[in-house]
Amino acid sequence: MERIWKNCGSFLKAVMRLKVDLRERNPALVSLFENPRQTIFLDANFFIPPDRTKVGAKAISFQKYCEIWLDPVFYSFSDLAIHESVYGELVAENVRRYADAKSQELSGLRVYSNAELNAVEAAMMQTYINKIAPFSKYIPSLRNSEDRGEVLSLAYMASKGFLYFASNDNLPFQLIRKADELDTGLQDMRLLEMFDVIFYLYRVGEYDNKGLRLLYKYQYYLTRREKLQNPDWGDFIKEMNLLYLE
Repeated sequence: MERIWKNCGSFLKAVMRLKVDLRERNPALVSLFENPRQTIFLDANFFIPPDRTKVGAKAISFQKYCEIWLDPVFYSFSDLAIHESVYGELVAENVRRYADAKSQELSGLRVYSNAELNAVEAAMMQTYINKIAPFSKYIPSLRNSEDRGEVLSLAYMASKGFLYFASNDNLPFQLIRKADELDTGLQDMRLLEMFDVIFYLYRVGEYDNKGLRLLYKYQYYLTRREKLQNPDWGDFIKEMNLLYLE
């Protein structure tokens, strides 16, 4: 059985998504433009600066990442949340310290625990885990760490009826946007990718556009392949404006 689970996990291997798909509107982003006070669950990779030193780029310091990304995100959205399994993945001292500080603020970060589930919700969560874990590297019987945060977050959210998950990984993308095909049960859930939030922050107009442009380029427009498949910053803004500001 474990071999089957591992084989399925390799099918949807969680990797950083570096593709900007602008073929159609993201309903989650449309909804957040209308009401930014909705609950958004965050994946661990939203807290951790992307590291692209392997392709020759300089590392982004956590302080700089806070200035151009984390602080604007927390200023813009008043109901950000993480599941306890994701909180456990924030092992770097500066990242954990930042999350802890935000969790103490009135409109900061809410950490949701399985202890908050009632009996019916707990049973539902286990059902969702059983449906989506086979497409990941997480093996419930082993309680291993790989993909654990994403699987448990999505299962918890589905059992509670939360809608929005923000992540840069391929695994949530597949589990949510191919929910019908994979029968994950996550058809009602919506995914926000980093470029969605970058555009939101740009449109708010209260933050450093140079910093947002730097982050966009760092994440989506560094390698030759990315420059072939993704728009540059100017075209990205132009096309997103056409999509969302008709």
